[in-house]
Amino acid sequence: MTSTIHLRLPLGQRAQHMVICGDDGLAHRLAVELDAVCGETVTVVLPSRRDAYGAEIAGLHRDPRSPVELLVSARPDEQTLRTAGIERAAALALTYGDDQVNMTAALLARSLNPSVRLVIRMYDRERGRHLERLLDRAAEVAGHTDACLDVSTTVLSDTDTAVPELVSAAAVGQGHTLQVEGKVFRGVVRPAGTPGRPTDLATLAVLSGAHQDDPASEDSAETPGEDGTQLLPDTRTAYHRQFTHGRLMLEEVTHHRGPETPKASRGHRGLLLGHLAHLPWKVFVAKEVIAVFGALAAIVALLSVATALVLDGPLWMAVYLPLLDIFTMGDPATGEEPARRILQLIAGFVGLAILPLVVAAAMNATEAFRSASANHPPSEDLSDHIVLVGLGKIGTRVLARLGTTDHRIVAVERDPHARGIELARELGVPLLLEDATAPGVLDQARIGQSKSLLVLTREDGENLDIVMAAREINPDIRVVMRLYDDDFAATVSRTMRASYPSALTRSRSVSALAAAAFAAAMMGRHVLGVMPVERGSLLFTVVDVAGHPELEGRSIHEAFRENEWRVLAVGAAVARFPASSVDTLAGLRLDRQGLDWRPPHGRVLRAGDRVVLATTRRGLDFLMTGVQPHPPGRRP
Repeated sequence: MTSTIHLRLPLGQRAQHMVICGDDGLAHRLAVELDAVCGETVTVVLPSRRDAYGAEIAGLHRDPRSPVELLVSARPDEQTLRTAGIERAAALALTYGDDQVNMTAALLARSLNPSVRLVIRMYDRERGRHLERLLDRAAEVAGHTDACLDVSTTVLSDTDTAVPELVSAAAVGQGHTLQVEGKVFRGVVRPAGTPGRPTDLATLAVLSGAHQDDPASEDSAETPGEDGTQLLPDTRTAYHRQFTHGRLMLEEVTHHRGPETPKASRGHRGLLLGHLAHLPWKVFVAKEVIAVFGALAAIVALLSVATALVLDGPLWMAVYLPLLDIFTMGDPATGEEPARRILQLIAGFVGLAILPLVVAAAMNATEAFRSASANHPPSEDLSDHIVLVGLGKIGTRVLARLGTTDHRIVAVERDPHARGIELARELGVPLLLEDATAPGVLDQARIGQSKSLLVLTREDGENLDIVMAAREINPDIRVVMRLYDDDFAATVSRTMRASYPSALTRSRSVSALAAAAFAAAMMGRHVLGVMPVERGSLLFTVVDVAGHPELEGRSIHEAFRENEWRVLAVGAAVARFPASSVDTLAGLRLDRQGLDWRPPHGRVLRAGDRVVLATTRRGLDFLMTGVQPHPPGRRP
């Protein structure tokens, strides 16, 4: 990749640099993303150099070709932010794991620099929405609302930003995705000599051949010279090199459909009766339940016989009175025979001893019935489906997103109280309330006939065990695995690729998946996403044609600039980015105006148009500033 080599200046004296404040892996991944992929000058504030992330960022800082600076501070107070250069920074990302720390730092940063672009990690969504409106209003009051100046506050959750990438990897395979107006696009590699497909929209790059199966792989490399990767090539180059080099194409994958009525609510009477017939009624005749109620029946029988011997009367009365005594519902037998009073006392003590056991057995049986009732295995003829293991916070959001597509899903979760259980019921998704590591559970999920496996539990070791077991059953299944440790994820991915070269395995941490969305937000709301391509990157941006002489009055063919930008879609422009009626790419905003993704090359762009562009960083700088950048140097 070629990138401008930044001169190191003292902290706080840089113009238009970016600042990251955090205490975990997201801060590190974001620094790497902005440095190596996006070419930004970055100051990272961490609480310590000694932890794993601090040591890795310190390693970036020691590289003389890297623009990353490391500042150690226990908390992001005013002095720390000033030292990091917040007063002249273009953007600030706050990625601490504590919402309160992020809120306090965001309010302080807005007062120190009303024009800084803020990207804030928040776990509490409602609080995040309030904070976003408050900080945007503060920028308006300060008078920093110039249309040419992107002063924005973007509140993101790393979980929400990782979900689209997880879903896309499981549903459509490898390739970074872009989501606009409910449509999903991805960058897909077409090997040398492979003809294009009707779903291909544009050629994004001609690859060097270093890592054709995954152009975004971290262990790919760019070959310098004539055969190096070419981003946004012209039509002639793309045509002639398609026979000898792979191409990265932008492909339209699918249209997300809106939420539908849950399948479970559409069942007919026959389906309901069938479901009732398959309920696990046998839990009420479990050994424990039979033992407790059998003991109760034996005690009642003995007391009934004793009562019949000491009292005259019908047989039902001999049974009825001991039951009242056991359940302490009868009147004291003060005026009756001594034998009757003794039996009443015995029955009362028996009731005290046996009733807790009866209640416990009944509650256990009811809980087992409820849990087993939620266990709804898939049908025997199900195939080509996605198996989702883990219905925690991330798994639930992945399930909700998959529920808006046409993919068939089987969910596996061992915790009957997991937050995604109710959603699985509403969607009518086959559900196994079992431990996925237990023998036979993956077979019940029909893993041998499935096309994809998503493993999203909280334990790295457990996730790896499930994937290895699934690979034994179905060596060709597409696997997407969530791992917390970045280095472990990279090692697992390489090993699984080497062991199963014909299958796709993706093992990524949430912070790694979320970093691209946070980086895009730091560059402004006009940036929709970032797509790594070997050692380079492409940015997808939305730009109003008005005021851009490189676009206005030119046809789409004339507006193309080789290796810098290409027009992908055209739609109607609006004045601003409103807070409502928006689409999202991991929280980034784009107005819901109709976009034509296959515009004629002869269409002339007018001032009232808005375009979606694929750009290099160099091209984006030129479009946004109108200043031609210096020729970039080459990073080995």
